[in-house]
Amino acid sequence: MDFLADIQAITGKNNAVADEPMAKHTTFRVGGAAKYAAFVSTASEIESLIKLCDDNNVQYYIIGNGSNVLISDKGYDGLMIIIGRNMSEISVEGETIRAGAGALLSAIGSKALNAGLAGFEFACGIPGTLGGACFMNAGAYGGGIKQVLKSVTVVECGRIAKKIVHAGDLGYRSSVYAFPNAVVAGAEFELAADADGEARRRMEEFNMRRKEKQPLEYPSAGSTFKRPVGQFAGALIEQAGLKGTRIGGAEVSPKHAGFIVNCGGATCADVLNLIDLVRERVYKEFGVLLEPE
Repeated sequence: MDFLADIQAITGKNNAVADEPMAKHTTFRVGGAAKYAAFVSTASEIESLIKLCDDNNVQYYIIGNGSNVLISDKGYDGLMIIIGRNMSEISVEGETIRAGAGALLSAIGSKALNAGLAGFEFACGIPGTLGGACFMNAGAYGGGIKQVLKSVTVVECGRIAKKIVHAGDLGYRSSVYAFPNAVVAGAEFELAADADGEARRRMEEFNMRRKEKQPLEYPSAGSTFKRPVGQFAGALIEQAGLKGTRIGGAEVSPKHAGFIVNCGGATCADVLNLIDLVRERVYKEFGVLLEPE
């Protein structure tokens, strides 16, 4: 059986490859090669690829912009389904924005601003795609996807379905749309008219705060740890004296201790070992067990 040919029959020959270096597809810029990679264009392609993998006992995984992902240095022995620019369409109708799962949050935010809509400013600097944002209820600066998400189109149980969002569907960095239970293919957001004309100023302020406080000049996955109840992960890590701590090419950012960055030549093993070191030290010092985001 030529499994690559079977993938290409679904996606088109130019949208499926073998031995794809996954460091190219993660914001950490680490990771080995995926045995197969497919760049999908529709929910139907995702559905067909999942069925193909299930029928042939091939494991698969879903990524978007790779902004909250670590891929093993050994690579991935299966199919990596990449939801990116081929599913990045964005449209506006009144106060509703519809977008494909591969649309960057920054692009959605810009579209909203240009349409005179407010409510998405918090997400404009998050380096992820819509699919991942729904998957983990992404948020920043007091805003979150949960506040504006109206409906989600998912691939689940071998079919494509549109789900109206209900209270309780999304929690802190979690949702009922999370892989492997479902794969987000698109979503609708309900925003509001920019009545006070301040949406652009708020977005610019948030982006300025990010540049001032976060190590955006280095590859990373953003905040490494979830916020502990009543605490801030970065503050605990800094108080434990871990700022600037390195293992190989991975470093606890001297600029913001909540970030582990690739300061040059890091491996997945370097990052994981540094995560373990940080968790052990913070737990020993403060009795708080940090949970990776």
